[in-house]
Amino acid sequence: MARKPNTTIELADDIAIGSGLSAAQHLAAEHNLQVVRQFGDGQPYERERVINEVRFFLGTAAEAMLEAGKRLVELKEFEGHGAFVSICEERLGLSPRTAQQMMQAAIKYLSPALEKHAAQLQGLGKAKLIELLAEDDEDLAALAEGGTVAGLELDEVERMSCRELRKALRDAREDKTAQGRVMADKDAKINELSTQLAKKPVVEVKPLDEQLKELRLEATAKAGAAEAAISGALYPAIHLLMQHEGADQRVFAAGLLAQVEQALLEIRAEYGIDAAPVASTAPRWMQDGAEDEVAAALAAEQGA
Repeated sequence: MARKPNTTIELADDIAIGSGLSAAQHLAAEHNLQVVRQFGDGQPYERERVINEVRFFLGTAAEAMLEAGKRLVELKEFEGHGAFVSICEERLGLSPRTAQQMMQAAIKYLSPALEKHAAQLQGLGKAKLIELLAEDDEDLAALAEGGTVAGLELDEVERMSCRELRKALRDAREDKTAQGRVMADKDAKINELSTQLAKKPVVEVKPLDEQLKELRLEATAKAGAAEAAISGALYPAIHLLMQHEGADQRVFAAGLLAQVEQALLEIRAEYGIDAAPVASTAPRWMQDGAEDEVAAALAAEQGA
């Protein structure tokens, strides 16, 4: 099992060359001692303590930025733009852009929507607070409560560099914009189809008796056309054939007529139509009362 690295380093003030350390080790120890004296307030180095202290001072810096931003807002409101810019540059050493960012941060993070989360968000440091300015208040509140912004949790944002955070936020905004375009195109197509459907005329359903009348008229016209074709076209052709001198053409003519008769027989067989009208010289569909009977049959079929 690997040994856990020791994150606490204690350094003696005086280390002799002859104490078993090499010259390189001695120089490294002297360097570490100098770092502790200059930057560590004389305390032995301990990783977690230093990380927590960094977090504390980052939060302090962010809090200081927000408090300064509040007062910059007050200055701007009372002094006017020209005097405000002059004060920022000449007396505070702030560029107008930096002052503007500080004011925006104060207005956003000290607003009623985020005020109760200010302490948690300030722990991210002022640079990251600036990067998060463009995010919605609801999203930032959710981030402080354990949610995410751009798919990132609070501890992930803490570990990221400002450059990494900036890229993640930019990528998330681009994805959201692309999804918005797709949804807009989809909605436009749906609206176009709806408009086209609205323009189409409503199909009018005719009463059954009118439907029956139209069907009878169409069938009568087709039957008349077939009869006319036989009388006006087939009969003259058979007549000329039979008048031709030479071989007997009756067998050939019989074949032609059989084709026509077969077509009629197939219609009769499919629909059970009698070879001749029963109890009337007129077709069944022309008899009295047949219209009501057919209409009732059609209504029953549609009702089924």
